[in-house]
Amino acid sequence: MKHILIVDDSSVIRKVARRMIEGMQFEITEAENGQTALEACHDRMPDAILLDWNMPVMDGLQFLRELRRMPEGASPKVVFCTTENDVAHIARAIHAGADEYIMKPFDRQIVQSKFQEIGLC
Repeated sequence: MKHILIVDDSSVIRKVARRMIEGMQFEITEAENGQTALEACHDRMPDAILLDWNMPVMDGLQFLRELRRMPEGASPKVVFCTTENDVAHIARAIHAGADEYIMKPFDRQIVQSKFQEIGLC
C-alpha cells in the first residue's frame, strides 16, 4: 500500500483530504506544517505528499525545497493544494519540484484525477 503525507495547517482540511483519499488505497499520515512534515519524511519517506502552501513555522515551498535536497527526497510525488492561483506561484512550485497543483476548494474527483495523471493510482 502506498503512503501519503497530508500537510496542511488546517485540521479541517487535513480531515477532509483524509476522507477523500481513504478509499484510494493509501496509508495516510498528517503534518500541520512543513517542519513537522520534514521530520515525518526523515522517519519514513512517503510515496506522495499533498502539500499546502501557506503554513506557519515552514511554508510549503520551503518544505518542498528542503525535501528535494534529502537523500530520498526526489522520489515522492508532490501535489500542491492551495488557494494561490497566480501563474507565478504555480511556476515557482513546479520549479521547486512539485509534480502537480490543485486549487482549493477541491473534491475527490479532482484529487483522484491529479493522482492518476502523476501515476499514483
